Amino acid sequence: MSFEIDVEVRLGAADIAASFSAGPGLTALFGPSGAGKTTILNMVAGLVRPDRGHIVIAGESLFDHDAAIDRPVEARRAGYVFQDGRLFPHRRVRANLLYGELVADPARRWISLEEVTDFLGIGHLLDRWPRTLSGGEAQRVAIGRALLSAPRFLLMDEPLSSLDAARREEIMQVIERVRDTLGLPILYVSHDHAEVERLATTVIAVG
Repeated sequence: MSFEIDVEVRLGAADIAASFSAGPGLTALFGPSGAGKTTILNMVAGLVRPDRGHIVIAGESLFDHDAAIDRPVEARRAGYVFQDGRLFPHRRVRANLLYGELVADPARRWISLEEVTDFLGIGHLLDRWPRTLSGGEAQRVAIGRALLSAPRFLLMDEPLSSLDAARREEIMQVIERVRDTLGLPILYVSHDHAEVERLATTVIAVG
């Protein structure tokens, strides 16, 4: 699967732009905080509309300003893992995971709840409330919810930034397994050089 991205948007006083192509694996958008990396991710997700340009993934146009193409968020089939997990506090882990499945087209589901919990090692967490989880456990659940949404690629916005060293190592191993075992393309935001050096197949400098 390939990413072909050439977009620009003005937010407030800032012009945020990106132009790159990347193949399979993990593509890291690397640069300092405030450079616009998350905004680029949000343009790919369909959460921010570019002022110009195009977004083509696996040969399909998700956005093309000149051709008036702007695919809705749910049609883009992106699994999004946020910096802080963003689990629903009023739902137990099982219900958080199944929410991902609920938003997926049943005909396109390629992984089950049991397979996700086995793959991520979170079966023992299913009856827990999000507030009782460690940072690493919460991120594994967030990754599981994203996988259950039947994505064809993942967007990860600094998923390690709020974790201590031990939990960072734990989640890096999970990300490597998603990249290598599942073969799921990942567009990944980070400002940490060591993290990018370890995880990235392709590095795109931003800012």
